[in-house]
Amino acid sequence: MPVAGRADPVTALDLRAVLRFSGLALDWLGAAREEIDALNVYPVPDGDTGTNMYLTVEAAHEALLRVVGDAPDPAGEARHEAPDVGPALTAFARGALLGARGNSGVILSQLLGAACKRLAATGPDDRPAVVLAEGLAVATEACYAAVGRPVEGTMLTVARAASDAAGRVAADPGSRFGDVAGAAADAAREALRATPDQLATLRAAGVVDAGGRGLCVVLDALDTAVTGRRRMPAPAPLGTRAIPVPLPHGDLTPEGPSYEVMYLLEADDDRVPALRARLAPLGDSLVVVGGDRLWNVHVHVDDVGAAVEAGIEAGRPHRVRVTHFADQGPGRGEPGLDTTGPGASPRAGRTVVAVAAGAGLAALFAGAGAVVVPGAPERRPSTRDVVEAITSAGTTEVIVLPNDEHVAAVAEAAAGEVRRSRRVRVAVIPTDAQVQGVAALAVHEPGRPFEQDLVEMTAAARHARSGAVTVARERAMTTAGPCEPGDVLGMIEGDFVLVGPDPLQVATGVLERLLGGGGGELVTLVSGAGAADLAARCASYLRAAHPTVDVVSYDGGQPGYPLLVGVE
Repeated sequence: MPVAGRADPVTALDLRAVLRFSGLALDWLGAAREEIDALNVYPVPDGDTGTNMYLTVEAAHEALLRVVGDAPDPAGEARHEAPDVGPALTAFARGALLGARGNSGVILSQLLGAACKRLAATGPDDRPAVVLAEGLAVATEACYAAVGRPVEGTMLTVARAASDAAGRVAADPGSRFGDVAGAAADAAREALRATPDQLATLRAAGVVDAGGRGLCVVLDALDTAVTGRRRMPAPAPLGTRAIPVPLPHGDLTPEGPSYEVMYLLEADDDRVPALRARLAPLGDSLVVVGGDRLWNVHVHVDDVGAAVEAGIEAGRPHRVRVTHFADQGPGRGEPGLDTTGPGASPRAGRTVVAVAAGAGLAALFAGAGAVVVPGAPERRPSTRDVVEAITSAGTTEVIVLPNDEHVAAVAEAAAGEVRRSRRVRVAVIPTDAQVQGVAALAVHEPGRPFEQDLVEMTAAARHARSGAVTVARERAMTTAGPCEPGDVLGMIEGDFVLVGPDPLQVATGVLERLLGGGGGELVTLVSGAGAADLAARCASYLRAAHPTVDVVSYDGGQPGYPLLVGVE
């Protein structure tokens, strides 16, 4: 629940803008993930382009935060002195390369890597608008060079349109950094609309290119990060008739390659041309990206051994991943059973996985039988964290409670990962607040049918209206008006509704709005770290002002939010 505020426009890609871009790209790809997955009909209709692009940016974002040394605070800025923008960009690019997933993720990692390398090399006499345009142009050229057989009507075409438009705008001596970012985003959208006219597979399915759609989301995030203007969401799916049913073709027909092979490769740069030449005849969708002795290799083949042997001849392959296309996507066979690691043969039963924002909440969820994933606002869980929690449960049915609107996309991506690799039934209940997770878990009954349990838990979560009290760290413009550092902020359903100097006054104001907006029979108060007195005073207030309302209090221990409120 970050402090809302329009970011000040920036004249160059400084560290604050990099952090904003990284966070926005991750959040917006998470929100668009399912749409992009559904658009995925080329080159393989396996329904994971959005997920792969999201996981790639997530890896880059986590690498960036590790180098910065601290996660952003609730106002969206780094708390402590951070390194220069150059090392941050380098870390972001390397994270994308190491975490790239699938064809689209590998291409995206090359785009991000090449652009970051040019931006990191900005000199004192360089004009920022020109540097950004050159970064986009270098990124586009690098992607075309990395793809074995470039095809127009894909994200490559969208990238080309964006970089060409950026170059035209940057040629004007009066152009600014934000002008270039906006032109690139606009041109990408126009190019995306035209992709069905360039690629017969897209035209037959009535969709735009999935990878191109994801790239548009990333460029929109760049525009917002550097200008502060929020673009209107594009229609979903942009420029299409409807969300399609993927058409079997290419690599999902008997004539097409059967496997996707990916690995990281440590090899001298001069060995890569021979590697490409060796891999090209083995299959298709060949993409080799990277540099400085670290490469990410992606190819679709029938002969997995030959693809890996080619890597061994070039250098040292590791983190080898092989996906059998027959096991991917709806209606194409049962998901494969992971026979490695603990919990490989899940037992019958149902487990709830809950993200907890504090030690007290973690104890509360664990006491109710849930597997807990730590997820404080300043360090939300990654997809890997949630995947590990789901698989550690060791049961055939798992229900995930993200308990934070910003964790919802992470939870959905994790659920998708597990569904593809294990015979585990996973569902995510969209709980946007900790108190909604408490309400859902309270009605959980593992003995009833899976669907009925989902319905009951979802209904309980939706009936729990949520509020919170936090403290502003920075001067900002919120939806409740301007705030200064130290001001107390009251929130309802993620929106700021009150700004004031006194925690109790703001907290009771939130309570009155929640109770007055739809009544309520039960109020749940969750005190933050060191703020038990505020919850106790609110409970006393409720007993006096609303004697017919039941009140329960928990010591949540969550940082950043002295009080969380739920009303049912």
